[in-house]
Amino acid sequence: MLVRIDPTSDVPIFDQVAGSIRADMVAGGIRPGDKLAPARELAAALRVNLHTVLRAYQLLRDEGLVDMRRGRGAVATPAAGGLSQLHSEIVALSQKALALGMSPDSLAALVRDAVRGESG
Repeated sequence: MLVRIDPTSDVPIFDQVAGSIRADMVAGGIRPGDKLAPARELAAALRVNLHTVLRAYQLLRDEGLVDMRRGRGAVATPAAGGLSQLHSEIVALSQKALALGMSPDSLAALVRDAVRGESG
């Protein structure tokens, strides 16, 4: 697992860490059942605060991509395997939404509503 961050970016470090791990899942580098690097080790390697990495892992947990258990660490869930299958469809949908002038936040809201079964 190779996590890259850009300290000069406006994107918060925890979002960059989560995004890098998510991208590795899309690429198939992290598969369901794979253990993520221990938060302490990753924080030391990236030279960031431990809580920054823990926040990234919690974000991935909240997204259903990682299961976190005491003593076992962070483990990729079956949902992580589905990311690579959905990637091309997500890219196509994103491009179509941008072409229509839709903001990423609006698209995300529509997707959330669709997942919840709400219609608009």
